[in-house]
Amino acid sequence: MSAEHGPEVGAGVASAGRVGAERAVLRLARPYLGRLAGAGLLAAATEFAGLALMATATWLLMSAAGRPPLDRLTVAIVAVRALAISRGVFRYTERLAGHDAVLRMITDVRARVFATLTARRDTRHRSGDVLSRLVSDVEAVQDLLLRVLVPGAAAALVGVLAVATAALISPPAAGVLALGLVVAAVALPALATAVTRRSAAEVAPLRGALATDAVDLTHGAADLAAFGATDAALRVAEQRAGRLARLERRLAATGFAVDAAGVLTAGLTAAAVVLVALASDVPGVLVGVLAVGTLAAVEVALALVSAARQWTQLRPGLARVAALLDVEEPTATPAPPATDLAEPHDLRFVEVSVRYRTGAAPALDGVSLDLPAGRRIAVVGPSGAGKSTLAAVLTGAVRPTSGHVTLAGRDLGTYAEEDLPRSVGGLLAEAYVFHATVRENLLLGRAGADEDELTAAVRAAGLLDWVRAQPAGWDTLVGEEGGQLSGGQRQRLALARALLAAPPVLVLDEPTEGLDPTAADAVLASALAATPAGHSVLLISHRLSGLADLDEIVVLDGGRVIQRGRHAELVATPGWYRDQWLLQAAAERGYLALAP
Repeated sequence: MSAEHGPEVGAGVASAGRVGAERAVLRLARPYLGRLAGAGLLAAATEFAGLALMATATWLLMSAAGRPPLDRLTVAIVAVRALAISRGVFRYTERLAGHDAVLRMITDVRARVFATLTARRDTRHRSGDVLSRLVSDVEAVQDLLLRVLVPGAAAALVGVLAVATAALISPPAAGVLALGLVVAAVALPALATAVTRRSAAEVAPLRGALATDAVDLTHGAADLAAFGATDAALRVAEQRAGRLARLERRLAATGFAVDAAGVLTAGLTAAAVVLVALASDVPGVLVGVLAVGTLAAVEVALALVSAARQWTQLRPGLARVAALLDVEEPTATPAPPATDLAEPHDLRFVEVSVRYRTGAAPALDGVSLDLPAGRRIAVVGPSGAGKSTLAAVLTGAVRPTSGHVTLAGRDLGTYAEEDLPRSVGGLLAEAYVFHATVRENLLLGRAGADEDELTAAVRAAGLLDWVRAQPAGWDTLVGEEGGQLSGGQRQRLALARALLAAPPVLVLDEPTEGLDPTAADAVLASALAATPAGHSVLLISHRLSGLADLDEIVVLDGGRVIQRGRHAELVATPGWYRDQWLLQAAAERGYLALAP
């Protein structure tokens, strides 16, 4: 566990140490401060209404025991009814305002976390841990606001009001109440924090590790069974689950002890207030009011114990979220001139190099190429040659270590990340297929597409016959990660989505992977034919068949361009391309001869 999750937790702690995990997360709450402040005031009004209800009802019952005239009790009767109703109204509106603000903020936090995880492409973040960060850890942000800050602020405000009200009846009793509130609102929360800190620090990483185990055991069940590793994986998961259960039991036991101390504090404070009030010759009815009011006020203050315990348990999760948030204030830069990214533009690579780690061999080494509007280029080469890195640089997912890429004469890095996909996009490596219908997966490419446009895209990708053969047609569910489809069908669905999006610079990374040679040639030809006139195409492929009509073929090896030219030129020239062409042609002839 430590090897797998230690770096992320360490990063979160570093972030917490630099600006505070809470501050890093709460920067995103600034647009909703008005709603949160309103929720805090409504929470305080709710608690104070409850306290006033207890005190007023006590006065009413004790006064009624003396059988006074009814008119002396009328105001108290009306007040009890009004406070009971207002308490419910305040609670409802507080929950409405608080959850509205928090759910809006959580949407922003999840979007920022997802964007950071996507941009980093860090292999340490496995899918189960990513799920834990996006769900459990981000929910810690919600709990920080709704279960820590709002009730904590409300309890503090109500405590001040309770002491001020008690001082109007008996200043000495108010002093005793203030002392009890200090114990309940300061000493006990500090104790709760101290006894839960160590255990709570281990819970968030363990939950992340357990989520990873669950994903591995579910999605990797076949692989684990094939290698005889299922029992070992189950033992590891059971050990982590047992450790997590023990930690949570320990937290529950310490929480019970602190809660018991809180109940004792409330009782002792109420008894002391009664004794002091009697010694101060306070009327008997008001002594009862002070006693019941003290119990209610201390109970409200004890919400700070729960808030402190919750805060301690949330801090590791908050640190893990804060580590994925950009907490640095962006520096203002002049806005670049507007460019219509929906229109075709020239794109150029100028001496682009990419090195992922210091001292490692470059993934790209001084690559230059021109992709004017309407030009179609293929990038080929052996595995590890740098083809996918080239596509990642082109789409803005990877920044060049040196050199630069320009689009419409502007450096690619000057475009906003959310704007660039309007110009550059397509079918990238390991394109994701969502657990949704065929139609919904396609509409991710262009949300407003009608059925004729869907049909044209699916036909170009060679999937139309399959769609029409399904009983549900466009509404056929494809399963989680396209599990109900074959590899070729999944690739063609992703290709159809890319063709439907139709960006001015279309990147196709292995668009025919998983298809037999005949189907691959047909799909590639139809996909290229479906590309609008004037749009550029960058095709990345390990197959050399079907490239004869392209404007240029660039051969990469070891991150460098070793050959370039048209298909006929490269086939006639000794080198990697001709050798590979002859090998693939012979292999495919043998495949076709054996095919039924």
